[in-house]
Amino acid sequence: MSDVASLKQHLKKYETLKQEISKVIVGQDAVIEQILISIFSGGHSLLVGVPGLAKTLMVNTISKALGLDFKRIQFTPDLMPSDILGSEILDSDRQFKFIKGPIFSNIILADEINRTPPKTQAALLEAMQERSVTIAGHHHKLNAPYFVLATQNPIEQEGTYPLPEAQLDRFMFSINLTYPSFEEEVQVVKLTTVSTKSQVEVVFSASEILDFQALIRKIPVADNVIEYAVKMVGKTRPDASSTIPIIKKYVDWGAGPRASQNLILAAKTSAVFNGKLSPDIEDVQAVAISILRHRIIKNYKAEADGVSIESIIENLF
Repeated sequence: MSDVASLKQHLKKYETLKQEISKVIVGQDAVIEQILISIFSGGHSLLVGVPGLAKTLMVNTISKALGLDFKRIQFTPDLMPSDILGSEILDSDRQFKFIKGPIFSNIILADEINRTPPKTQAALLEAMQERSVTIAGHHHKLNAPYFVLATQNPIEQEGTYPLPEAQLDRFMFSINLTYPSFEEEVQVVKLTTVSTKSQVEVVFSASEILDFQALIRKIPVADNVIEYAVKMVGKTRPDASSTIPIIKKYVDWGAGPRASQNLILAAKTSAVFNGKLSPDIEDVQAVAISILRHRIIKNYKAEADGVSIESIIENLF
């Protein structure tokens, strides 16, 4: 089967996947699409939203429809690195035996990731970047495919440990969840206050997800689209010659090269989801806000003038 035919076959399954997810999750179409873009691009996502917006249910439903193992880790101030990575114990034969932690799964929901100290947050760094962990000098590969979907509450800041820029940069997307519309909330209440529950069918297997990721990597991208993405990221840096006045005025630090890589990868996946065989500038713009939102650091002038990071990014288009 040719790559194009295989891509079209996977695209049909993607449409079925969305239908399965919609059995349980009402609305939030844009959020689900961005999570799926990050998954099929091989990236991680940070979900930012107040409690009660079904973040855990959403991730659980997606993992079921994708036929992947799912583990939820509740991050708390007393969580230790060994609680998520695992630890070595002495067995009955007085031999050290490694007991795997919850990080050994396909999809990890890191719930309220900013509630745990930096030492435990850092334990995720190697897992997110290398898809492996080192414990007691031994290297352990994680199951493929592997994704971290972390959640963060934007309101409560008391007793939290803000994620360092190095870790934020490991997330392909920072996705904002908003309240449902009136009609959607009515539908949510109808679905969740009855005894019957919708069953989600498995649409993809782990090997099919890896095949889809490999096909997306093969998609050609025109030089002008790559140059557009790199120029956009370059403009976010206040000291760059190509920058624009709003960046010089309101931004302390811009995005690094990983943002350019993620823009192109996500644009490829977005193009495929929209039935195109190659991404264009519109696909780059469609994913730009979620990719750049957590990589640009505003200064105090932006805070004082009430300028949002989203409006700054839109000026780059």
